[in-house]
Amino acid sequence: MKIRKGDRVIVLAGKDRGREGVVSEAFPALDKVKVEGVNIAKRHTKPRSAEDPGGIIDKEMPLHVSNVAVISPKDGKATRVGYKIDGDRKIRICKRTGVEIPEAEK
Repeated sequence: MKIRKGDRVIVLAGKDRGREGVVSEAFPALDKVKVEGVNIAKRHTKPRSAEDPGGIIDKEMPLHVSNVAVISPKDGKATRVGYKIDGDRKIRICKRTGVEIPEAEK
């Protein structure tokens, strides 16, 4: 999977098509990602204790990785991700412009 946590992405399909956000979590085994502020669902929760009152909460749900694309750092448009070998490092690059995609801060 070429999309990682911390990447800026745009949604290509679904109810949130055209919205942008940052990947907050990636699930490579399921080919899904969670994007901040995108694909919000209402979750009805039961009260568990005095501190946890329950009610209806908004929850981010995962999107399939094929429905999002990385945003190019150079021109801000959707792009595919490629790889380039630089010495002993494998660098992710933007296929549209050839610019290196910066790694997310941990």
